[in-house]
Amino acid sequence: MKNLLLTIATVISSISVNAQTYQIKTKFDNAIPVLNVGTFHMGYTPDANKMDFDEHNKENIRQIHEIAKQIAEFKPTIILVEKNASQNKSMNIAFQEYIKNPKMKFEKPDEVELLAYEVGRLSNTKKIYGINYQEDYFYMLGDLLKKQDDSISYNEYIKLYRDNELKNNISGDNVKIKDILLYYNQPEVLDANIAFNADLLTTVTYRKYAIGAEQAAKYYHRNLAMFSNMNNIPVTKDDRIFILMGTTHTAFFKDFLRRSPKFKEVNTFDYIK
Repeated sequence: MKNLLLTIATVISSISVNAQTYQIKTKFDNAIPVLNVGTFHMGYTPDANKMDFDEHNKENIRQIHEIAKQIAEFKPTIILVEKNASQNKSMNIAFQEYIKNPKMKFEKPDEVELLAYEVGRLSNTKKIYGINYQEDYFYMLGDLLKKQDDSISYNEYIKLYRDNELKNNISGDNVKIKDILLYYNQPEVLDANIAFNADLLTTVTYRKYAIGAEQAAKYYHRNLAMFSNMNNIPVTKDDRIFILMGTTHTAFFKDFLRRSPKFKEVNTFDYIK
């Protein structure tokens, strides 16, 4: 009888231990709020995949400025963009000129001049920083490598990616810019962009050699270096950061921000809606 009671007590004790809940803190008390928004490139880009977009069209600019009003409700004190740090001085000079004269014309505007500057003007943001890290990698390897061990997975995924774009009507003359940004910032689309630009290269091998993974690793490194650049931006506990980059960088940053104790990401769709 004593042995039976001892066994029951041991089992109950074991269940209690297994049922224990853990209080695991992942963020600093003063973690900095971050609004992390992905966009298509509105001006020149060396990317092989780009959207046909008229950056001088008045209706396009009007739509972008409407989006800027929504994002400005976040009240960012710092704006980070996909530019090299070497451009920070000239970019901030132009930004200050834009604040004084928001009707000023840019010869070749992109998402920085069209959207980030307007968000900064409306929010009274003091500084814009470029956090890009330039690193070449051959992400079109799967398209161009004639002899590879598995071309089926790569080609089928490209078709899947393109079919989703067509099915969701994000191309064409009548698509609203806000609808494009809403689509690009969906979690599934962000993950698909990591796959399309990096992870898919793990299917590209030649004689079992992971030639594609070597290229994908370069892209992972580039995004890690960009996040390192972000960590080197001087901040205080009162800062609020708005990040505007191409969607694949946004996707990587979502993972980095989720794990970072220093930053806490806010819901993008609270500000683009």
